[in-house]
Amino acid sequence: MNTLLAISGLGVFCLIAEIFNLRKLLIPVAILGLIAILGLTISAYNLPSTHFNNMVIVDRFSVSFSSLFIVLTIFLVALSGDYYKEHQSKLSDYVAIKIFLLAGAVAMVSFGNLAMFFIGIEILSISLYVLAASKRLDVKSNEAGMKYFLLGSFASGIILFGICLIYGATGYFDIAEIYALSEGAGIPIWFPIGLTLIIIGMLFKIATVPFHFWAPDVYEGAPSLTTATMSTLAKVVAVATLYKLIHGMIPTIPYIFETIIVALSILSMTVGNIMALRQKNVKRMLAFSGISHAGFMLMALLSLSTAAGTLLYYTAAYALAGMAAFAVIIYVTRSKDNEDIVNFNGLGKSNPLLAGILTAALLSMAGIPVFSGFFAKLTLFTQTIQAGYLVVVIAGVINSIISVGYYFKLIVAMYTKEASEKETTPTPFVYYFVAVVAILLNIIIGIFPNIILNLLGA
Repeated sequence: MNTLLAISGLGVFCLIAEIFNLRKLLIPVAILGLIAILGLTISAYNLPSTHFNNMVIVDRFSVSFSSLFIVLTIFLVALSGDYYKEHQSKLSDYVAIKIFLLAGAVAMVSFGNLAMFFIGIEILSISLYVLAASKRLDVKSNEAGMKYFLLGSFASGIILFGICLIYGATGYFDIAEIYALSEGAGIPIWFPIGLTLIIIGMLFKIATVPFHFWAPDVYEGAPSLTTATMSTLAKVVAVATLYKLIHGMIPTIPYIFETIIVALSILSMTVGNIMALRQKNVKRMLAFSGISHAGFMLMALLSLSTAAGTLLYYTAAYALAGMAAFAVIIYVTRSKDNEDIVNFNGLGKSNPLLAGILTAALLSMAGIPVFSGFFAKLTLFTQTIQAGYLVVVIAGVINSIISVGYYFKLIVAMYTKEASEKETTPTPFVYYFVAVVAILLNIIIGIFPNIILNLLGA
């Protein structure tokens, strides 16, 4: 609860900073504030508590995922200073929205009541709608914002309808009460229908097949920093929340649900990877890559009682690799009209460090050893086999091999092709900082996976 209050207070400070013309202090103070909030959050790791009649629950799950979200937000705020340098008068707005978005993310993994869950998802979603359409004079940004708003609102409506049905079936919004009733006999049919609707709405937020159609257009049209936010922070928030919802409301997943999850996982991995092979725009390619990774993350639902630690590890590995990749992508394309692969030609010669970091990030996403992406997939595959779903693991291995094809398309462009124009301006330090720290954290948790796995249990 203290984390939510501190994040909200920091967001309000960012808005007030504009009134007193404190723009130069905004980014440093926001980053220091987030680091302090990270310490405050971690301090509650062994101090479980509930607040406001179980509306907010602080436990190891919420603390671990909230800490990951805060780290990702620190990177996003750090990049904001240079990214919005031509919009100084709006800098406080952009930073404040990202911090309020973090408040929604923390609420989504700390809820003990479906009302708090819905409040969190709306705070997160509305922030993303605004950020997606924040380039007012760019038609693509307007289109991305409108598509995301319309489809996101539709998904939120489905989730709300599902919550209403669950309340009608149980008479409670409280997760613990719903869980207790779900174990008994004679629960009305509205309960599984309501749970299904909530899951469908969350699958849209995660962008799994067949609810993925919005992702490529929105990722491409939105400003690159917003795309980075959606690809890393928003996606892992939605996956963690879906896991908590299902784990918190039903003791075991019915066989028919598990069968559907298997089908959606395989479809998401396959469709995402095959479509990514056809892309020339890096942001669209990573959008389809994200759809594929969403399929991998769904595997955690097949080992519901034991997969919390594995899910945390996979989301951390994926998000850190994505953050490192987007730091390089934003730098390379910041003065370009598009994000096509040709913009990366010759980066290996013109900026070997950033090219190396982008290569490492892509290799981690592909699941190559040394990087945490490999060990995350290995742990996830092991648990899925133990759960008795070998067919999903076989599909996952095949899709991991397919993904190497489009990741290497970008790597080959950086190291074997000549740049069409040479970069003359020096690279701002912040891009090096975010990219290097993110990929180092990725490698560290790859070498020492138990740092993350033991937080919630492998």
